[in-house]
Amino acid sequence: MYQQASSLVKRRAAESLGRIAEDEVALFWQSKGFAILAQRLRTGAGEIDLVVANAGVLVFVEVKARKTMAEAAYAVSPRQQARLLEAASLALATHSHWERPGVRFDVALVYAGGIEHIEDAIRYN
Repeated sequence: MYQQASSLVKRRAAESLGRIAEDEVALFWQSKGFAILAQRLRTGAGEIDLVVANAGVLVFVEVKARKTMAEAAYAVSPRQQARLLEAASLALATHSHWERPGVRFDVALVYAGGIEHIEDAIRYN
């Protein structure tokens, strides 16, 4: 019973940290003049943490919060990348008004030392 409670507490703490990290990354994008189109967007293929846009580009952003930058980077596995790309495709099909001349998928690594933004981190093959 103790292990279940401990696991639940850890999961809730991680979820809370993730939401705080997503909010920080959203503020970063807003400071760059981007509109927040969606946060924690659920699709049939999974959730996209953040969708932002300006007049020229639509950006899907995956946010990973961990103790270190390396741990955050490692958390974006090839399997998850494929799921994220599928989720982005579904989001575009559902929200055709989001279309922009450019579309990309960035990753924001949030760790104890700060935030590292990796532009165009995930690509369609």
